[in-house]
Amino acid sequence: MQRALWKGAISFGLVHIPVELFSAVKQHELDLTMLDKRDFSPIGFRRYNKRTGKEVKWDDIVKGYEYKDSEYVVLSDEDLKRANVEATQTIDILAFVDAAELPLIYYEQPYYLAPDRGGDKVYALLRETLRRADKVAIAQVVIRTKQHLAALLCVGDTIVLNTLRYNDEIRPSKDLELPAKALRSAGISDKEVQMALSLVEGMTEQWDPSQYHDSYREDVLALVKKKVKARQTKTITEPEPETPKASAGNVIDLMALLKQSLGKKTPGKGSSANAGTASVEPIAKRKVAPASAKNRKTTAVKRASAAKKTPDKKTPAKRSPAPQRARA
Repeated sequence: MQRALWKGAISFGLVHIPVELFSAVKQHELDLTMLDKRDFSPIGFRRYNKRTGKEVKWDDIVKGYEYKDSEYVVLSDEDLKRANVEATQTIDILAFVDAAELPLIYYEQPYYLAPDRGGDKVYALLRETLRRADKVAIAQVVIRTKQHLAALLCVGDTIVLNTLRYNDEIRPSKDLELPAKALRSAGISDKEVQMALSLVEGMTEQWDPSQYHDSYREDVLALVKKKVKARQTKTITEPEPETPKASAGNVIDLMALLKQSLGKKTPGKGSSANAGTASVEPIAKRKVAPASAKNRKTTAVKRASAAKKTPDKKTPAKRSPAPQRARA
């Protein structure tokens, strides 16, 4: 079992829930080593004393706060704890909010909370309360040297603590050049919106995280094997010349792209195979699937009736060119 990153208690009114904090995620980044391209030897990074230039061992390193230029106050782990003992040992719940009111941009890092010794009953009580109320608990907690804003939420049978960004850490978007909010000002028609909604409807499915994985990492590892097999382990691939990008002034035929996407999309569960035939009727008004057996039968009857009433005008048109060219 992994080692707890933090031990303390959740403060819930007058109730204290002893808990342990565990990382909820693991990274699968490619472990690339920095090399000197002259002889491909690994590059080392060392901790050294900037005054003497000598290397410093971990046991000789302490933390310090620079209170004025080149002057430091040394702060040990015990100093950081004593600054506010309660804050470093308590997840203090401040309020409860609706989960939908908390924008995703505020979520930062998830952690699992597990009950510590004697905390099973009160842990289960808070978990069930969060589940039934459909609320998120907003709390503050000190992890290492930073006080975090955090959200406590129920995920299955686990209480998850997700650290949040403070409001002043979110950069405003007002300086970005964004399309106008009004559809007409942005050049979007209602027909295009309905077409896009049809595309979304056809691609809608139940959330299944197991079907997604880091395919790029697999591609890079495949490239590594390929270069090893070809004995190109020391070959540095240079970038290809950049192809000219399309001019920003080019007009995009959005309807054509949407129709093409509808034709190529894979039908989801319960959708027909012909759902990509560009029906732009509003989704809320649709009651019958466009590719139902009844519709196909009706269409076939109409086409047969039209063929009987309409004379075949195409046959003479096909035969006339040859005699005309012969007379010429």
